[in-house]
Amino acid sequence: MSPSLPLALCAALPHPGAMLRRALSLLAPLALLSLGACGSGDPGETRVTVIVDTDADAKSIAPLVDLASAQGLVRFDARGEIVPGLAERWHVSDDGTSYIFRLGEARWGDGEEVDAESVAAALTRILRKPGPQLDETLGAIDEIVPMTDEVVEIRLSTPRPHLLQLLAQPGFALRRREAGTGPFALGAQGEEADGEALHFVREAERARSDTPDIERVHLETAEARDAVARFVAGKSELVLGGTFDDLPIAQGAPVPRGSLRYDPAAGLFGLVPRRADGFAADSELRRLLSRAIDRKALIEALGVPALAPRATVLQEGIDLDALPDQPDWLAQPLADRQGALAAAARRMIGRTDDDEPARLSVALPDGPGGKILFDRLAQDWGALGFDVVRAGPEEADFLLIDEIAPSESAAWMVRRFSCRRVAVCSKEADTLAEEARHAVLLAQRRAILADVGQRIDDAQLFIPLAAPVRWSLVASAVTGFAENRFAIHPLTDLKQPLAGAAQ
Repeated sequence: MSPSLPLALCAALPHPGAMLRRALSLLAPLALLSLGACGSGDPGETRVTVIVDTDADAKSIAPLVDLASAQGLVRFDARGEIVPGLAERWHVSDDGTSYIFRLGEARWGDGEEVDAESVAAALTRILRKPGPQLDETLGAIDEIVPMTDEVVEIRLSTPRPHLLQLLAQPGFALRRREAGTGPFALGAQGEEADGEALHFVREAERARSDTPDIERVHLETAEARDAVARFVAGKSELVLGGTFDDLPIAQGAPVPRGSLRYDPAAGLFGLVPRRADGFAADSELRRLLSRAIDRKALIEALGVPALAPRATVLQEGIDLDALPDQPDWLAQPLADRQGALAAAARRMIGRTDDDEPARLSVALPDGPGGKILFDRLAQDWGALGFDVVRAGPEEADFLLIDEIAPSESAAWMVRRFSCRRVAVCSKEADTLAEEARHAVLLAQRRAILADVGQRIDDAQLFIPLAAPVRWSLVASAVTGFAENRFAIHPLTDLKQPLAGAAQ
């Protein structure tokens, strides 16, 4: 059965506001008045819960809302591969400095036709303020040009082979007057809704059906324990947004075998000095602290399959001609090097065995995963003579970075430690990173970025631990879910089998 109101009209609703409750208070009345018929039709429902902190604001759920209610020129499929969005096809010039997109037929939420001029304007607005995930990675874009009504070109100063991965990020979901193009529209709350969810609806064309299916997704937020409890109770079929901090909650719950799934994510998971004074500002001491961490024991405590210890800023899954070698000491048992490390620490900080221990403070999340990491640091750095304590982000010696790379380029990883963004940095590394930005040859660019990564490691500007941990809980009926390196999970076709998957 088709809804009595066309879904194109439903798409005219504005983007949700600051917090989910506030979004509901602003949008739900409009949905009920304008979209009552948009909530009818065949069920095809999936209930999705996104894990948030107690004080989470819109950023916790905004990426999923963007994926549901708007799209970019391209988008990610469930496996993290690039597929058409507003652009039905595209062409990249041989020199990699021109991306030409041919737009398909679509309308903005206000009913106006999507054309190259409106797309170029929407892209330009995003580029003026791309957000922290993308602001260091888009400097090569020179111009966005509407060539015809259906064709738009992005011109670059130097090649960027991973530009499509950036354009598929939720931050590049395009809007006109705050309205996107779907695939979902905001629908009305059904009779069984608890008032704490956003309800999305769309007409999904199926190849083997003459009539479109009506697909609904009910999107809610919850703290980790509540999200897992809802899944165990069958009230949620998909839980997204899990990190290392709340992973033990899912691991300890009676969830069905195979429902706990891990993304093979690439990015940054480790410690960065917060200020340019004190013990954390000493590069030699940072190197010693890095060598003193028993990463193997940490990973065993976290219990994530295939997670590997890491002591370099660059990692597998990043586009380089050669991956950096992990240092020899990483493979040695900690007991074999701990005595020498403790002696070196005493010399560095000028303490004897009779002195009070020096203090190091770290800012970590408060969940059970954060406790595992804190206990590991307290034990390993405590063996060097340090009293390790927790502190707030403004007072700590070290902050935790736990972020996913938005593309396979090494540029985002190394520029995360530019002098613009961290307290302890290398101006030489920044100069080289800027050189890489302007490199015309891709091989030259990769070589420079590898050099920058090595300089960051040599100065121990970052103490890497492993790859970031991202997990989900997936019910057996959600056959359209797949793990991927970007930990981005579209809400479309969640109950349709993945193409090429075994039946």
